[in-house]
Amino acid sequence: NQDLSLVKKVNEYEKEIDYDTSNKGNEWTDDELKVVLSFAPTKENCIKLAKAFKRGYGSIEQIYRWAVISDKDLKNSERKDDKFINQIKRVYKEMGWRA
Repeated sequence: NQDLSLVKKVNEYEKEIDYDTSNKGNEWTDDELKVVLSFAPTKENCIKLAKAFKRGYGSIEQIYRWAVISDKDLKNSERKDDKFINQIKRVYKEMGWRA
């Protein structure tokens, strides 16, 4: 479909265009994570959220990945004690999401 192709091109362009990432590397609040996790993990939403929070696109994608990692896989990983991953998992569960 030509319309879908155009949307993909716009999304890729927006992903590559420079925007303010001045919050990159700063800690996330629970409320910010709740906002991110309230959106579907689409490319379009990742772009919008990255721009809104002045973060990198990849950091938004990573939040979605870490939110759904199983507790078993996390316990067996070298990052099991990572403060940020555990914060994401806690917020994700508080929101009532099921992986």
